[in-house]
Amino acid sequence: MVNRLSGKKVVGIKQTIKSIKNGEGSIVYIAKDADIKLVNSVEKLAMENSVQIAYVDTMKELGKLCGIDVGAASALILE
Repeated sequence: MVNRLSGKKVVGIKQTIKSIKNGEGSIVYIAKDADIKLVNSVEKLAMENSVQIAYVDTMKELGKLCGIDVGAASALILE
């Protein structure tokens, strides 16, 4: 995987959902260890809007990829 996600992005479940609903985003990254209830809504929305899904092992790793010091459940690369 890459050391850092490049380009404009939003981080977190709420921002990811909001951006996908607005028709933004090309690929969503989801942490495998995130709360399944939260992640299911993002996965469903991504599939409905033809947004590619990629999985990252841990929330901590996804946070690092986004350049933040805390874990992240999801991140969306904006188009």
